[in-house]
Amino acid sequence: MQARGKDRSNPVLNVLRLIIAGSAAGVLAAAVALPAVGGAGVSTKTAVEGLNLKPEELDEPPLPERTELLDADGKKIAQFYFENRQSVSLDQVAPIMQTALIAIEDFRFYQHGPIDVEGTARALVKNLTSGGVTQGGSSITQQYVKQVLVNKAETPEEQAAAIAPTVSRKLAELRYAMAIEKKYSKNQILEKYLNIAYFGAGAHGIQAASRRFFDKPASKLTLVEAATLAGAVQNPARTDPNVGPESRERLLERRNTVLDRMAELGKITPPEAAEAKAKKLGYKDVKVPGGCEVSEVPYFCLYVQYEILNNEDFGKNQDERRKLLQRGGLKIKTTIDPKMQEAAEKAIKKYVSTKDKPVASQAMIVPGTGEIKAMAASRKFGQSKKKNEMSYNIVADAAHGGGRGFQQGSTAKVYTLATALEEGLKYGDGFPSPAGYTAGGYSTFKNCKGQNVGDPSHTVRNSSEGGGGFKTLESGTWGSVNTFFVKLQEKVGLCDVVKMAKKLGVKRADGQKLSEVETFTLGVNEVDPVTIASSYAVFASRGQYCRPLAITEIKDRNGKAKQYKPKCSQVLEEEVADAVNGILSGVFTKGTMQEVGGIGRDAAGKTGTTDNYMSAWFAGYTPNLASAVSLGDPRGTSAHKLIGITIGGRYYPYVYGASISGRVWKDSMIQALKGIEPTEFAEVDRSRFGGCTDNCAPKPPKKKKDEEGPDNPFDIFDPGDGDGPPDGRGDGPGDGDGPGGGRGRGGDAGPITPGR
Repeated sequence: MQARGKDRSNPVLNVLRLIIAGSAAGVLAAAVALPAVGGAGVSTKTAVEGLNLKPEELDEPPLPERTELLDADGKKIAQFYFENRQSVSLDQVAPIMQTALIAIEDFRFYQHGPIDVEGTARALVKNLTSGGVTQGGSSITQQYVKQVLVNKAETPEEQAAAIAPTVSRKLAELRYAMAIEKKYSKNQILEKYLNIAYFGAGAHGIQAASRRFFDKPASKLTLVEAATLAGAVQNPARTDPNVGPESRERLLERRNTVLDRMAELGKITPPEAAEAKAKKLGYKDVKVPGGCEVSEVPYFCLYVQYEILNNEDFGKNQDERRKLLQRGGLKIKTTIDPKMQEAAEKAIKKYVSTKDKPVASQAMIVPGTGEIKAMAASRKFGQSKKKNEMSYNIVADAAHGGGRGFQQGSTAKVYTLATALEEGLKYGDGFPSPAGYTAGGYSTFKNCKGQNVGDPSHTVRNSSEGGGGFKTLESGTWGSVNTFFVKLQEKVGLCDVVKMAKKLGVKRADGQKLSEVETFTLGVNEVDPVTIASSYAVFASRGQYCRPLAITEIKDRNGKAKQYKPKCSQVLEEEVADAVNGILSGVFTKGTMQEVGGIGRDAAGKTGTTDNYMSAWFAGYTPNLASAVSLGDPRGTSAHKLIGITIGGRYYPYVYGASISGRVWKDSMIQALKGIEPTEFAEVDRSRFGGCTDNCAPKPPKKKKDEEGPDNPFDIFDPGDGDGPPDGRGDGPGDGDGPGGGRGRGGDAGPITPGR
């Protein structure tokens, strides 16, 4: 049947003709592919010309090859296969699993042919009334065909064609489905689909999923477990239980949808459905041989895995990126440096035991390129709680398989410092910084939406109830004085500080928006070591921010290679970055790292102890390498503070930023930089940043000749202030009630108690 020109102006007539043509040959599914009636240049003529409704043999290639990860030297550090699969016959799959899958995916599977005409008709009506494809009508046979086509696609054109929402693709899919229906029995088709489907958590195929989720073979699945896995196949990226609580909640909701559908179809009784819905998810997160769990660098391996899934460099969407991994046979060259990785691991092991509940984690990044050179943690990666293993990427953010992170604490003060220097303040500028600071009103601080977020009901405190003293950009930073930084943030503006942090790449580990509150400068936002190391690397590279880079080359099974270069941009003036370096260098000689000391070459950094000792940080850098070390208890920092605790066999009344994290940083950086020629920081432009503007310190009173004065002339204004003891333990927390909501606290305040 040929369509005339006037027919194209009548979309309803076009659709009716397509339905008639499709129904006559069992191809009603073609209509479901229409994104909108008469849209996108689709015509009845082109559709009808493609109606070669004869079975077409489908090429079913073998499973993809394994993918190898290589370190920066080309040595294999891991091999993983997202298609972790153990194919099984249908008689090895519990009947209830088969019933659950069919109920939710294609309940008339055993009654219809290559397509389900009734199901497709319902989908067609839904799509026509909504103006788009809102409901699919694919049978299990069609879904199997689509999975095969997606898996075997080699070129971008083939990949796009395999998922294109077009009539021609639907027709081709149908021809393949017709051939599959002739070639295999229904049971054989169901078996093939169960073995090719992806269920999430790295499990491909029903047997791998059954063991991964519930630690049992597919033949032993119960009703609740079967419904869970049947629900997972629709959108495993959203219901992957390994991602986090929200994903597990979505999986639970999807499981209950399957149970409701089974009851609706009479496969189970309503009481059985209700009883099953009342049960917990039961996900056991069983360790899987291979993959990142057995890698020498598991946290970095996880980062690479999620980088491919999340990074637009590796595909336009997650489906394309997942297909890249599923193709297999890839050789992925990464940035990880074995010497630096070993340095981080040894330093962490020296101070923190694998048996300790608090976890130390560290990331090392190259300034100017963003290359990740090390990612290490004190606890091993794995699924065993008995062995105290970590089940997620503690070193990275949630987008790379991590969790919610730890509050940043006083390592966030550098963003306020950088803002002040950028806005014209000089080294000698400052103001009196008393033991306590209370905002003058709600409007004292405004977030970037112009909303008042000041909190006049709360007093930010230093580490002592004594009087305050005049603090400058230098002395306030070296002593990590809370009240000084809150006042400094007030002067330059909260929003400007937030903007500075953002352009340095700072973001919350959980992916939510930064909490723009009065105590932002004290580090109330939860972050991860990769992010913080990357933000500090901006100062080391004289103002250049580089997106963290884990992959430098991917070579496909045919040897075709693609390189991935650094993505960098200048976000801060070179001179401002130099000025930040000049102040942070003094942290090792005049500040909270004084007892720990430096590393024998130019280095700069900042300690960070959070509210009520919930976590402890150190972030620092040389011109060659930046690194951040965090320490906290992943069970919950509010309930498990770093007070009166034994870590690494040593007892600590209080854990400060310099106590463990600072020492890990020092030891690891010394070893990591061995053999690398030291590079000096650029000289600070003293004509621009030296002296003070209109915020100068008051002149100290004259002393009698026989009277000994303090080493620091400003100390007479600062009896018992917030600097803490000279051994670096004065970097302690304040008295707040946690992150977010405008009442979150952070920073370096608290009682001066020896941390030995």
